[in-house]
Amino acid sequence: MFDEQLKIIKRGIEELISEEALLDKLKKKDKLRIKAGFDPTAPDLHLGHTVLINKLKHFQDLGHHIVFLIGDFTGMIGDPTGKNTTRPPLTRDEVVANAETYQKQVFKILDPKLTEVAFNSTWMGAFTSAEMIRLASSYTVARMLERDDFGKRYKSGQPIAIHEFLYPLVQGYDSVALRADVELGGTDQKFNLLVGRELQRDAGQDPQCILTMPLLEGLDGVNKMSKSLNNYVGIEDAPAEMFGKLMSISDDLMWRYIELLSFESLQHIETWKTEVSGGRNPRDIKVMFAKEIVARFHTAIAAETALADFESRFRHGGVPDQMPEISLSAEGPGLSVVQALKLSGLSTSTSEAMRGIKQGGVRIDGEKILDKETTIAKGKSVVLQFGKRKFAKIEIN
Repeated sequence: MFDEQLKIIKRGIEELISEEALLDKLKKKDKLRIKAGFDPTAPDLHLGHTVLINKLKHFQDLGHHIVFLIGDFTGMIGDPTGKNTTRPPLTRDEVVANAETYQKQVFKILDPKLTEVAFNSTWMGAFTSAEMIRLASSYTVARMLERDDFGKRYKSGQPIAIHEFLYPLVQGYDSVALRADVELGGTDQKFNLLVGRELQRDAGQDPQCILTMPLLEGLDGVNKMSKSLNNYVGIEDAPAEMFGKLMSISDDLMWRYIELLSFESLQHIETWKTEVSGGRNPRDIKVMFAKEIVARFHTAIAAETALADFESRFRHGGVPDQMPEISLSAEGPGLSVVQALKLSGLSTSTSEAMRGIKQGGVRIDGEKILDKETTIAKGKSVVLQFGKRKFAKIEIN
């Protein structure tokens, strides 16, 4: 029984600290308290965020208690993780507005009746100055500098604001306040999760187990999924747009997405891999996966409609009704098509853009572009196409 739970829990994870401790907790308690925190830094979630939420769903299906923690207090500090500069904190109004949309979106995966939604301002907002100082005294500056991003910034002479040191301490204290048995986070959150273990130990609690999840690559297959890089699939994207984006990923990346995002069993996925190795077109698997994701965030009917739209438009060279609209700046009278492809995110590099032009895979308003020196004039709005499935409406300013 416990071995079967562990198999489900460990699916797709990066690291578990530790398996022995988790197994011991499972034997002692029928229902563990599973915590994952999300700072409401932006109003929309994308599939990269759902890697963690899917793991919460695994725990929920196994009968454990899920605490979806909204970091409305930590969001006003600003998470320094992975940042090479001090990140500006959010205003209270921004945090509240984003938190409302988070709750709406997360319940497309989790069962709202079985999920506890907590806000860390509930306890941190009541902290006195003396309590905050006492919390800060639990860690030294030297230990904070062991964090990779802090250490790099310190060595390179980039400023680190004092309030940034508070972030991992507050996140760690959340585990004390919630008496978490397990905390989930991305691989970039490992330091903060370990702080939670130590603060729980100091408070006389059994330290939480840590489970880290990998960071999902974006549609380009290179960088982490991010709205700023325009390589994301938003969970509130329109069905046809969501379907088209998922069909655009490479056949190799498809398996990574399926492992981290699909709810199909591991045995079923292995069967798919065997079939593809035996000659089945990976496009068939990609269609089933795209339909699953669209149905999850919309409806099964919407997924079928999105497939029909994709078949009629993309496979036959048509232009989709919905596509990203991107505004680009040009210093001169216009912007070269190579620059436009790279800056819009349709291509991952200048060399890839030039290679696409050479191979006849680039079109402007449906017309094939064969000259890499082609320029899109300032003030013009065009539909730029890269390959068979990547489209964007580009406006040059």
